[in-house]
Amino acid sequence: MVFCSFTFLLFFLPAVLLGHRFLPQRAKRPFLLLASLVFYGWGSPLWLLLLLYIMAVDYFGARIMDACSKGKKPLLILLTALNLLPLLYFKYAVFFRDTFAALTGLFLPMDEPVLPAGISFFTFQGLSYLFDVYRNHAKVQCRFVLFGVYLSLFPQLVAGPIVRYTDLEAQLSAPARVEAADMRQGLRRFTVGLGKKLLLADAMGRFWGKMSLSLPAAGVTGAWLGLMAFSFQIFFDFSGYSDMALGLGKTLGFSFPENFDRPYRSLSLTEFWRRWHMSLTTWFKEYVYIPLGGSRKGKARRDVNLMVVWMLTGLWHGAGWNFVLWGVYFGVLLILEKRFLLNRPGYQRLPSPLKQTGAYLLVLLGWGLFAGKLQVFPAMIGLYGLGTAQTMLDCLSYLPMLLLCCVLSFLPAVRLPGKRLAVPVLTALCLAALAAQGYAPFVYFQF
Repeated sequence: MVFCSFTFLLFFLPAVLLGHRFLPQRAKRPFLLLASLVFYGWGSPLWLLLLLYIMAVDYFGARIMDACSKGKKPLLILLTALNLLPLLYFKYAVFFRDTFAALTGLFLPMDEPVLPAGISFFTFQGLSYLFDVYRNHAKVQCRFVLFGVYLSLFPQLVAGPIVRYTDLEAQLSAPARVEAADMRQGLRRFTVGLGKKLLLADAMGRFWGKMSLSLPAAGVTGAWLGLMAFSFQIFFDFSGYSDMALGLGKTLGFSFPENFDRPYRSLSLTEFWRRWHMSLTTWFKEYVYIPLGGSRKGKARRDVNLMVVWMLTGLWHGAGWNFVLWGVYFGVLLILEKRFLLNRPGYQRLPSPLKQTGAYLLVLLGWGLFAGKLQVFPAMIGLYGLGTAQTMLDCLSYLPMLLLCCVLSFLPAVRLPGKRLAVPVLTALCLAALAAQGYAPFVYFQF
């Protein structure tokens, strides 16, 4: 089940909100666990078995590890392997097979598995719980229902944010009373996220789809505007989902950490990655970068640690060499930025708009690698000409929406009057868009 569907909007969500509102306190958490399992199992019952497997491994594994006075580290390694095995099979088996075939000429026949939605997200969330229990940063949760709610809570189950157990521990044990103001605020944020997805991201996705279909025909005009559209598609799609997740969490009495902070307004790549998908950045920092030594062992070791993190970040996003190359690209740029740019007086004196433009252009080129459309780069430097007449017409038709995305992404936030009227109007526009054209799959569902 997905947020952008009439099944969710008209049936599942009202039923869950009403049930959670009027059920007695002791029944709220079992009800949320059941609702979350129904939500995830709606698309495929086999996916539900995978989620229950991860849930059982992490719950019982953490309890056993907590009870052990010795041998915790080997047990943690075993539990980590048990968590990662499904991820390696469903997400990376075909990638490893194809890479092996390219290197050796030997092809291993296998059926290509269907990637379960959100497997990277709930696997990393479960691992964070195990790591925190091992390091004594979190207490073991002895109630299976509460741990199940933590791992499977449907608002953020399939696309984050990745929430550490310590962030939700108190909220799980003592459910907050949801006031009418909380409900309004949560539904308002959910509606904003829905609008980002259906009205902005999907429109930009259609434009990028047209341009990327034939980049030689798109030419320099279509390549630049199309790649900008892709950058807005992936931002409004993913940040829209995060808004919906945080809004739904609010309606159920949960407060999740923010996942985006207007990243295209960043003045450097370092700042960009502090603002983009913040829960994943924090995960890699806490459980990979710092354990490797972080920046405590000199600049050379810091650079190696950064590169390791970014290669893993690239692989986390997808099983393809374009994702690895994307990770290496940002790893190299961040190392160069930290060594030679950020602390330079000349850089500090540059106007903020110039630094913001430079950071966005580097991110934009990275999105070309991310999309796997390497032909976009010769198109962007004019090797295929300006573009066909049809390209120009397509660019003109999408230009108003593209400019709106620029305003929302690059300029300071502005408080608009008429907030009470804006929400029902936005809801009506979203439902109309959903009825007229449906919705494109969430970009990050494949991760």
